Amino acid sequence: PVRQDPDSGPDYEALPAGATVTTHMVAGAVAGILEHCVMYPIDCVKTRMQSLQPDPAARYRNVLEALWRIIRTEGLWRPMRGLNVTATGAGPAHALYFACYEKLKKTLSDVIHPGGNSHIANGAAGCVATLLHDAAMNPAEVVKQRMQMYNSPYHRVTDCVRAVWQNEGAGAFYRSYTTQLTMNVPFQAIHFMTYEFLQEHFNPQRRYNPSSHVVSGACAGAVAAAVTTPLDVCKTLLNTQESLALNSNFTGHITGMASAFRTVYQVGGVTAYFRGVQARVIYQIPSTAIAWSVYEFFKYLITKRQEEWRAGK
Repeated sequence: PVRQDPDSGPDYEALPAGATVTTHMVAGAVAGILEHCVMYPIDCVKTRMQSLQPDPAARYRNVLEALWRIIRTEGLWRPMRGLNVTATGAGPAHALYFACYEKLKKTLSDVIHPGGNSHIANGAAGCVATLLHDAAMNPAEVVKQRMQMYNSPYHRVTDCVRAVWQNEGAGAFYRSYTTQLTMNVPFQAIHFMTYEFLQEHFNPQRRYNPSSHVVSGACAGAVAAAVTTPLDVCKTLLNTQESLALNSNFTGHITGMASAFRTVYQVGGVTAYFRGVQARVIYQIPSTAIAWSVYEFFKYLITKRQEEWRAGK
């Protein structure tokens, strides 16, 4: 791994003067877009495997078989449908998310554990950052998941947005927001606390160390993903308003967390809460590894350039 010499510049994670809010926003936006784009086909599989009453042609044994069948029967680019709306949402969402996290982590750590690293501060900063991230990302999630479903009637993002707006109203784009938060707040608290905990062990000096960022990010994502899968299944149901699941219980829309939890249980029992857990963990391991390593790299690069520019003035 590339290690920074102690005398060669800023002690990277200690947030020197050069690591501005803009630095965090740019690094975060790049990390978010790359994370979602690289892993998008697996995300498509996850959405389908979380379907409560899938069409017989859309029942899959595992992630690889699902991906192979989707490509073979629906075309090479089918797993990528909806990628453009996800990339558009991921940029600003992750820019807000990382900038808020870094600022709050430092502010709260200074209060709780001056001069040190506080796990409570890391978890709390992750939770607040999630509020901003999900507010920006939720409409894109709704459109993306509807386009990912088997036999989705939508081929273009604009068609999907127009149909949802006309048939269900603007509120449909935020129908799963509270569920998303209920899932993502514990997810991000576990994610950030695990990441920072592992960084303390693998990278106690908090220098730029790609291998430690990859390993810490991957482990943090896997743990958080597995624990919060039941909430993700409910979020998928709220976003897609899966017709077969709706028809099997009542007419109308599933509108809240309690309603989604009840419907999942009625349709598939306890095991239904863990639909797609394999795909979710497989998605999150490289996803969080990519997000953290790309974010840390760009943060390091931009900060170093700013320090060099200041030194040369």
